[in-house]
Amino acid sequence: MKCPFCREDNDKVVETADVEEGAIIRRRRHCLACDRRFTTYERIEQHPIKVIKKDGRRVPYDRGKIRAGLERACEKRPVSQQAIESLVSEVENEVYQTMETEVPSVTIGELVMKRLRQLDPVAYVRFASVYRAFTDASDFVDEAGPLLGNSSDKA
Repeated sequence: MKCPFCREDNDKVVETADVEEGAIIRRRRHCLACDRRFTTYERIEQHPIKVIKKDGRRVPYDRGKIRAGLERACEKRPVSQQAIESLVSEVENEVYQTMETEVPSVTIGELVMKRLRQLDPVAYVRFASVYRAFTDASDFVDEAGPLLGNSSDKA
């Protein structure tokens, strides 16, 4: 493993821990060349999944796209990076557990929204506004209504 600071390939592992119920291995490393520490993560390589977009295109699954959408929705909200990463991993695990090689983007979006609604209602409405392509204020009211206890439950 090359050190991200000095690019030398001379380090030792000082700590190893399971993350997310053993799905990921976290390794704390110490570079023997520059004496700095860094962290690496190992995850099991999953079978490749294609995401079926709304227009019918098939693109490779990319957890970074989910994370980026969540980070935008959670911007300036009291949601930690760890909570976002955990939500992404939960969604990813559920997608891989289907054992399908192709998954509709709608399915992934609904999984994200279900979890985000519990994590932070404001971030949920922000995410929903982009995901469901809100066109006017009534769309926001319809989506936020169930969160406020109104009778129309859309989610």
